[in-house]
Parts: sequence; C-alpha cells; structure tokens
Amino acid sequence: MPNVQAIWRGVDRHLVSLGAAILVLALVLCVVAPGFASVTTLYDMALALLPLLILALGLMFVLLVAAIDLSITATVAMTSVIAASLITRNGGYLSGELGIVIAFVSFILVGALIGLANGAMAAYVRMPSFMATLGTYLLLGGAAVWYTSLHTSSSSIAGLPGAFSVVGRGSVGPFPIALLIAAAVTVLAWLLVNRTAFGRWLAAVGSGQEAARVAGVPVQFTILGAFVICGVCAGVASIILTARIETGSPVLASNMLLDVVGAAVIGGVSLYGGVGKIGGVILGVLLLTMLDVGLRLMGMSLFAVLTVKGLVIVLAAAIDGLRNRMARR
Repeated sequence: MPNVQAIWRGVDRHLVSLGAAILVLALVLCVVAPGFASVTTLYDMALALLPLLILALGLMFVLLVAAIDLSITATVAMTSVIAASLITRNGGYLSGELGIVIAFVSFILVGALIGLANGAMAAYVRMPSFMATLGTYLLLGGAAVWYTSLHTSSSSIAGLPGAFSVVGRGSVGPFPIALLIAAAVTVLAWLLVNRTAFGRWLAAVGSGQEAARVAGVPVQFTILGAFVICGVCAGVASIILTARIETGSPVLASNMLLDVVGAAVIGGVSLYGGVGKIGGVILGVLLLTMLDVGLRLMGMSLFAVLTVKGLVIVLAAAIDGLRNRMARR
C-alpha cells in the first residue's frame, strides 16, 4: 500500500496550488465572462499565450541565476524590424525562399547577440543586470525606431511575403505552426534545465555565486549562457509575433514586459535565483492569459485589467519573498 505522506512530500505544492487556482478561475470565468468557454475564445487564447510562454521560458533562465533581463521585449522589436527589412517586398535586401530562411536565422542570431551583450555586462563587467538590461532596453527601443525610419516612411516595415507570414497562423495538419514552435522550445528548455550539467549550474549560481565557484561551476559562462538563451527565446517569439501582424514593428511586444515577468514569478520562478520549473512557467502563463482574456470579456477597461494583473503579480512576488526568507532560516 503506497505511503500517502511520502507521496505528498514529493508533490510540488506550488504547482498543485497554481493548478487549483487555474481550475477555479476557469469555472468562475465560464459563469461571469460571456463567451469565455466558446471554442473560438479558447482557440484564440491558446494561440495568444504561445509567444508569452516562449518569452517567459527565456526569462526563467536569467532569473535562475538571480539576474533579470528587462530588455527582452525590446529585443523582440529589434529582431522584428531587422528581419523584416531583409524580406519586405518594398525594397528588402533579400528575396525568394533563401531570403526567408536567412530572415529566420537573423531573428535567432540578432537575439543571441543581444543576449550575449547583456550577459557580458552582467558576468564580466559585473554590472547589476537590472541596470545593464534597462540601458539595453532604452537603446534598442530607440534603435528599432531609427532603423525602421531608414527603411520606410511609415511606422513599421510592411509587405512581408506570405511564405513567412504563414508561420503566425498557419497549421501543419491540425496543429498550428506557432504551437509546434512553442512546444519545441518548451521541450528544449526542459531538457536543458533538467537533463544537463548546465541546468545544474544555473541552480547553483542562483543559489550563491561564491559557493558555486568553489564547487567548480563556471559562473561567468553560466550567466552568459542564460542571457544568450533568453535572447534566442526573444528572437523565436518575435518570429511568431511578426508573422501574425505581417509587419516588422519597432514597438512589437512593448506592452508585454509586465506579463513576461509576472508569468514567470506566478509560476514559481524565484526572483532571488536558483528556483524555477518549466511546468510552473506554463501554468503561470496560462493563469495570466486566462485572467487577461476573462477580464476583457467582462468589459473591464485596459487600466482595470492592468490593475488586477498587477495585484496578482505583486502577491506572487510577496509569496516568493516570504518563501525565500523561510528557506534561509
């Protein structure tokens, strides 16, 4: 006969609590939010949360090493306009299928380079990640607008080929392409965190850099790698978002930073480093997306929605702070 107490001790109570909260929220929204339970709403909500999931997973890697990347949404915008300038039908640098392939590579490469710059400042220059990535956020925000102005007289770079745009809403059989991309990123993230030495290094560095260094963990390399992965995830999310609107926009994802940080924190990724699970991030993204969609269906204004989401995120951060204090005792 199984030992119930032993099984309960092995259960992640945060994930269980979060799953229960999502279930209760879903039941409440089905009653009070008109149309929430419709197939169309659920399908649109599922598609909407995919870029947020990819971004939150990327940020999780940085949070695991007790750092933060405030430039992640600006990276989305910068990669969007650079890739769009390559393949736009309105005077793009490249054309044809090869041009589209190169554009896809540019999303990843530019994101990785931005992550590399952020990681170098945090790991080798020893700048506080908050300040380093805040500076990068401002720099990229201005650079994206300037770069766009060099390639078009409008506020964004339009005229993207249909073969690229299909990534946003196209499907392979019954599965949306965006879902397949997000699933691949999730699986790779899980493998990195749970099945590699790098994943163990992330937790060790986040728990204490000096102790990790004494234990032989390459601290600077680990921090650098976390930021590069975050940048790559920003580039992947940018592919989906850019393809959906069929435009390279210098303000793409500019309103998502609160949701990205909030989803990770709600999912149990500690702001103090060393703690975080892929399953928790998935549930955090789901809860925040459900809350956003449900409140909008109830007719709440954008400001009211932001207020409620802000309160939920502050509560999650407070719980994380209490949990961290208890763990240190």
